[in-house]
Amino acid sequence: MPAESPRSRLLERGAAALSDEELLALLLHLGFGDSGSLMLARELLVCFSGLVGLARAGQPDLLAHPGMGPARYAKLAASTELARRQALQEMRANGDVLSSPGHTRRFLSYHLGTRPREVFTCLFMDSQHRVLRCEDLFFGTLDGAAVYPREVAVRALQYGSAAVIFAHNHPSGVAEPSAADRRITERLVGALALLDIRVLDHIIVGSGPAYSFAEQGLL
Repeated sequence: MPAESPRSRLLERGAAALSDEELLALLLHLGFGDSGSLMLARELLVCFSGLVGLARAGQPDLLAHPGMGPARYAKLAASTELARRQALQEMRANGDVLSSPGHTRRFLSYHLGTRPREVFTCLFMDSQHRVLRCEDLFFGTLDGAAVYPREVAVRALQYGSAAVIFAHNHPSGVAEPSAADRRITERLVGALALLDIRVLDHIIVGSGPAYSFAEQGLL
């Protein structure tokens, strides 16, 4: 009896019943006659050390992998972006970012967790804490990003913000704040306080649970 296909198992038992390999194979499947997607999925997960490494891989590295190709890469990139947009919509669903910190963290994890280098993001909000704009302001290397309080203040005033949430990623996977993270947070809080703009949180995204400055009593 032939083995049950991933698609059949998904339709009968739901997506949660499938392994990472099977879900990825479904995503990479190109249609009738494509029998190599499961093997390709297995190779990709090994080559990039799992789903997190695969999501962080750049376009050149993925396209260089035998069997990947532009069509499969496009499907993989589209699925990642759809997950990010879904998380953003969930965060905005009630018009109040603070009504669901879990949705906020989920969005930031999707938004930043797959970046191969450090990115500093700002969520600008109005007086009701509704999200006005999400913007990536500073970009760095694995060692950090240069963050300039003046530029953050200019953007906050431009968007009419009353409050902000900062977030950045640690590509190393460790979400604990560094001494530099603490210093720049203090500088940002001080600079925005002069403009009567509140800093609600600074979230660090790593490979595990996100770190919240507010929850740790650092704000």
